[in-house]
Amino acid sequence: MAHFVPHAGIAVFLLLVTTVVAQDSPKVQPTLWADKPDAAGFEKIENGRLAAAQSSIDAIVAVKGKRTVENTLAPFDEATRQMNSAGYFAGLMENLHPDADFRNHATAMIRKVSAAMTAVSLNHDVYQALASVDVSKEDAATRYYVQRQLLEFRLAGVDKDDATRAKLKKLNDQLTEEQSAFERNIADGQKTVEADPAELAGLPQDYIDRHKPGADGKVKITTEYPDILPAMKFSNSDALRRRLFEAFNTRAYPQNQDVLKKMMQTRYDIATLLGYSSWADYNAADKMIKKGANIGEFIQQVDDATRPIAVREFAMLLKEKQKTDPGAKEIGDYEQSHLEELLRRSQYDFDSQSVRPYFPFAQVKQGVLDTAAKLFQVTFRQEMNVPAWAPDVETWDVLDQGKMIGRFYLDMHPREGKFSHAAMAQVLDGIRGKQLPEAALMCNFPAPTATDPGLMEYSDVVTFFHEFGHLMHHILGGQQQWAGISGITMESDFVEAPSQMLEEWMRSPQVLATFAKNYKTGEPIPADLVARMNRASAFGRAGWVARQNSFTAISYEIYKDKPQNVDLDAVTNNAAKRYTQFTSLPGTHQYASFGHLAGYSSAYYTYLWDKVIAEDFFMQFDQNDLLEGPTPMRYRRTVLEPGGSESANTLVKNFLGREQNMSALQHWMGQEFDGSAAEKSGQ
Repeated sequence: MAHFVPHAGIAVFLLLVTTVVAQDSPKVQPTLWADKPDAAGFEKIENGRLAAAQSSIDAIVAVKGKRTVENTLAPFDEATRQMNSAGYFAGLMENLHPDADFRNHATAMIRKVSAAMTAVSLNHDVYQALASVDVSKEDAATRYYVQRQLLEFRLAGVDKDDATRAKLKKLNDQLTEEQSAFERNIADGQKTVEADPAELAGLPQDYIDRHKPGADGKVKITTEYPDILPAMKFSNSDALRRRLFEAFNTRAYPQNQDVLKKMMQTRYDIATLLGYSSWADYNAADKMIKKGANIGEFIQQVDDATRPIAVREFAMLLKEKQKTDPGAKEIGDYEQSHLEELLRRSQYDFDSQSVRPYFPFAQVKQGVLDTAAKLFQVTFRQEMNVPAWAPDVETWDVLDQGKMIGRFYLDMHPREGKFSHAAMAQVLDGIRGKQLPEAALMCNFPAPTATDPGLMEYSDVVTFFHEFGHLMHHILGGQQQWAGISGITMESDFVEAPSQMLEEWMRSPQVLATFAKNYKTGEPIPADLVARMNRASAFGRAGWVARQNSFTAISYEIYKDKPQNVDLDAVTNNAAKRYTQFTSLPGTHQYASFGHLAGYSSAYYTYLWDKVIAEDFFMQFDQNDLLEGPTPMRYRRTVLEPGGSESANTLVKNFLGREQNMSALQHWMGQEFDGSAAEKSGQ
């Protein structure tokens, strides 16, 4: 679960809805797909944006005399807006357009946009011009913007000699191609596993109905999320779950083994050229965590906090496995989801399938919108009959006290060639009085049909609200003077915290009761079922944290050393062995389909770092009614609305009154063991 960072920015098309626009708002801008561009039209739009960006850069360099905000920072920010818009659009189309040829054009455009951004980041004249602007009398947000932008310039190597800058440009262009190849190999590497119909025993009937045997008598199960996740959890067939797990984790193997090694070398070369000992250290320099070594320390802190609870959870799971395999001494990683499901049934009287009838997709979507509207005190309005890149994409406006403040697109169901996970993608940076922020959700939830309501897993409901949280952060934080500090532009190791916090809203009985209603009877989800679900879902949290910590270790370990010293399979296997209680399935090469090794690189720690912050944030709300009281609006004003106009470390302190700590995370992990029935019964 993540907000999506393609490689840079997204598209600026101006909207077509009839709305009363308040003073200070831009004219209502057309929707992203208003011109229905084909591949050639897409390239024309993109090239136009890059040309406009270059014009702004040329204008900066041409200035004679004193450097000012008006003649230097303003055109620099306009170039940023145009390049971001081009990059966002290209990334969106690479991941979402139904036509493979169009996606190929988008991939090529990503390279072109990234090259343009790299060229600006290495432009010494632009750096000197920006450094010469006196911002001492400007507002705090403008001062922070310039200060942070100058840091980013130095991290790009702008202050190095010509030869070094030329090398850095070549390396960054290389890295863009390697990232795209790594991500495309995963997206294009979806696999299909054949199964006997009997191996579907244990799965929900609607799943079985969607997976009829073919002429050969075999059922086809893909590695796309709506197919594989239910099978991994519910299928009674150990052999099927093993085959699916292996297929899922080898989607891009062996291709991505070579691509990843090249990417590691390219990043190491960039870091050492800039005077850092490793990519991990270089990549941390503009983050909350500050230094690569601090990632290693954080991993150890998480392990210390997690291990005692994770060991207790594992003992319970092993006892569950021993019911059918009395001699079992270990649990494979591919078994974890299924055993957790069995244990929740036996120990907590909770069957995950029992809640699915309360979560048909259409109701969940409405529930997410209603909950977000109340929490953030905004309203949503759908734009009807608006063209988009695929027929089922929806377009929505966000209004604050009747004033339109942003727009978003919902692309919620799987299709061939589409990004296969769940993420939020920026579409436009918001600039006060000039451009409304826009974003898109890219998800893969079951699509409703005339005969199938698209029942969702509870975990999918949580994912939906998580990703919607990223979207709201981008829009509420997108009311800035400058594109460069708009939306989610603060340190990138903070961006998951607000969305991870929102996951807790989908545990609230009051919130769930507003939309979780049986699709056949209309009955609201019973409070006792929610209570059992919450107790059951609280089990396994330490195991989840431990698994995330192992991924964090992989991300850090492969980027903290010289690439030639790294054995990818050894790092992957050792991380699982050291930080989790589970045994890795041999031959899965998980790094090959670990997409975040391209985008997040050494910073996968972000998920756990932000989980610590998220739980600390959550404890500040009224635990009896999460939507009431002054805290929701204080949170919106203090954490979300500033966007990237100040450091995330400052945002955290402003809301908490102190720095974050591990206490809330430990409370969250151990909730089920604090007086639970399972604990009292000696489990």
